[in-house]
Amino acid sequence: MYVPTKIFFTKGVGRHKDYLQSFELALRDAKIEKCNLVTVSSIFPPGCKRISAEEGIKLLQPGEITFCVMARNSTNEPNRLIAASIGVATPADSSAYGYLSEHHPFGETDEKAGEYAEDLAATMLATTLGLEFNPDDAWDEREKIYKMSGKIVKTFNITQSAEGDKNGLWTTVIACAILLP
Repeated sequence: MYVPTKIFFTKGVGRHKDYLQSFELALRDAKIEKCNLVTVSSIFPPGCKRISAEEGIKLLQPGEITFCVMARNSTNEPNRLIAASIGVATPADSSAYGYLSEHHPFGETDEKAGEYAEDLAATMLATTLGLEFNPDDAWDEREKIYKMSGKIVKTFNITQSAEGDKNGLWTTVIACAILLP
């Protein structure tokens, strides 16, 4: 059984005439291009410790199979706004699991995309913890309820946005949660 004990967050953007190469350049910008990335669903493992990207990148080895939660978006449309965001919600009880969410919109700023991803992760966690809330309330209101409950200790997001290259090159953005043993 493999349950990650460490997690770090990174993001990047790449531009190139070829779609795949723009993705590779986004991975390089995020400093995770040397890994064989395997995307997984959205659970923040119990007891998992958040480390800095700098610390986590030092632990990676070329060719390593590396599990991640990834949000990714691309465009070759000039000036089109794209974003990729990972939202995070962790419970107060560190022996319980949290949630990671992926959001990859068009036309949203960093702030809007990040807030949406964070809201999504917190709402998923709140429903598993049995918190009562009105899903139609604004995120700010629900965030207060979640945190005042004492059951959700932290929410945050990591978001990368970019405008499509003015000359039509492929532009790719990524945001990743890298899970380590």
